[in-house]
Amino acid sequence: MVGGGWYNDYVLKTSIYLDPEVDRALARRAAAEGTTKAELIREALAHAVASSRRTQPRAEGVFEGPGDLARNADHYLEQSGFGER
Repeated sequence: MVGGGWYNDYVLKTSIYLDPEVDRALARRAAAEGTTKAELIREALAHAVASSRRTQPRAEGVFEGPGDLARNADHYLEQSGFGER
């Protein structure tokens, strides 16, 4: 259904370019799983986006000092006399 199916309410249309061998493998897998190439692509992209969220590195225990040093750097620099020598 072009231009008026239920998809228009739920998904956005986009285009991608695939290498021919990837397209053939995708078609084989879709047929084997009884689904469409589009559904396999949507699932793969949803998985890729969900798993790409990187955790923030933690340097816990590496440094000593106040926990708010980054937020209040000017205050601590002033207290230390930095730049007055």
